[in-house]
Amino acid sequence: MAETNPKRSMDPNTGFCYQTGIYSSLNAPIPLPPTNQPLSVAEYCISLLHSTSTSGATTFVVNATTGQTLTYSQFVSQVRSLAYCLQKRYSLSQNDVAFILSPPSLHIPVLYFALMSLGIIVSPANPLGSNSEIAHQIQLSKPAIAFATSQTSHKIPSLKRGTILLDSPEFLSLLTQSNIDNNTIKPVKVNQSDLAAILYSSGTTGRVKGVMMTHRNLIAMMAAIHHSNTTEGNVSDKPPQSVTFFTVPLFHVFGFFMLLGAVLSADTVVLMERFEFEEMLRAVEKYKITDMPVSPPLVVAFVKSDLTKKYDLSSLQMLGCGGAPLGQEVARQFNEKFPNVLLVQGYGLTETTGGATRVIGPEEAARYGTVGRLSENMEAKIVDPVTGEALPPGQRGELWLRGPIVMKGYVGDEKATAETLDSEGWLKTGDICYFDSEGFVYIVDRLKELIKYKAYQVPPAELEHLLHSHPEIADAAVIPYPDEEAGQIPMAYVVRNPGSSITEAQVMDFIARQVAPYKKIRRVAFINSIPKSPAGKILRRELVNHSVSGGLSKL
Repeated sequence: MAETNPKRSMDPNTGFCYQTGIYSSLNAPIPLPPTNQPLSVAEYCISLLHSTSTSGATTFVVNATTGQTLTYSQFVSQVRSLAYCLQKRYSLSQNDVAFILSPPSLHIPVLYFALMSLGIIVSPANPLGSNSEIAHQIQLSKPAIAFATSQTSHKIPSLKRGTILLDSPEFLSLLTQSNIDNNTIKPVKVNQSDLAAILYSSGTTGRVKGVMMTHRNLIAMMAAIHHSNTTEGNVSDKPPQSVTFFTVPLFHVFGFFMLLGAVLSADTVVLMERFEFEEMLRAVEKYKITDMPVSPPLVVAFVKSDLTKKYDLSSLQMLGCGGAPLGQEVARQFNEKFPNVLLVQGYGLTETTGGATRVIGPEEAARYGTVGRLSENMEAKIVDPVTGEALPPGQRGELWLRGPIVMKGYVGDEKATAETLDSEGWLKTGDICYFDSEGFVYIVDRLKELIKYKAYQVPPAELEHLLHSHPEIADAAVIPYPDEEAGQIPMAYVVRNPGSSITEAQVMDFIARQVAPYKKIRRVAFINSIPKSPAGKILRRELVNHSVSGGLSKL
């Protein structure tokens, strides 16, 4: 810390200190376990689960697609059984990486907890990823073993300890070993500084990166959830038993930390193997869903769809929106249509283990456009991208964050780590933001060039690389194009080779065959040349302006 007492000259309204240029959280710090205490995030969550008044018969997970359920006592015994078998039969050792490629199921939470309790690093990826994307992720994380399904396993190369199919009798037998108590399992000393997970993100630029998360990062995130359950939970009329429908994937940071948080809170989680809007509405009615983590496109669907009138959604109390900025108008329309549902926003990155800021309660939720205030134990700076100067409230600059939830770095990529994390532990988010006079954070724009399609990150560089590989394409640039439903869609500007008559459909099809569905190019314009700076950098802003003005201004 720059000062012995950073609170000394801190503005109590904004958390800003004029001496250091640092914003501190306005919330009191949350105590965390001593750093030198060996503790895995799995052990931390399960110990808090045991301290709740929940009975083991409470339902933990429901698969809305199949109707299967898992109680908390079944969950804990399956975690024990699987941990024992993985130790005994597969000779997995601490700090090995386990790659996971599977749609949501009851097995995923059991798998995450069993692996992390043994100090094995969990690395889940999108089961819809293309073969080349999966190959790149495996190259980054270097897993010893993989867990997949009979549908996804063909995408995984042969690994040292092989691939276990989650839908096989072999795997099911690993969950039901009887006579296992804590003494049967060889104790593993997991340090909080050890890696717990490698999640995939595009970072602030370029290709997909593997974000290294420590047990400490996740424990700090879980401590914040536990704190809000025990304090904020008493303020609102939150029922003791929350039923949360997961619309966000379990391999994405949002779903990942929400799943861990559900365990320590003893909530019931409802999953769906393949998301479908009307099926989700049916599940809200059937399971009396109270909470949902959502991305902005889903809020738009709630606002626009008449299907919402067909179902009884009266159990819904709160939607937590993240993954991309939510338009003020959409938030307003949602509140008009669903006055009894609290819609709150938060902000975070894979690199910050999820939530770095959040909105708390109805009063803050009524401030449209903000992603809330800094979470407990967090510090921030707003840095002028040109001068590097730390800016006071009301001024826009790049948001830098520091705190116990900031990642360890990018796996196998020291250069990207050094560009994103400085020597003092500040994470450069690549987002242009400002703090208002009451310490609320607003996201204005992105320094980074990522396209946010729904809550997914699409790096233009990756798509441009593929476009350049087409024999009929001379040059190409990919930009975000505004879309009400998805937030942004990838749009390509393409320069044809002389004599080529390649069509929009052919360009889109060429990319669609090589990438996951969310990365598809959904709009194409042909152009004579791509505008570039003298150094050869694509002038994306010109293309964005051109696309939005309907191409009337000639480039």
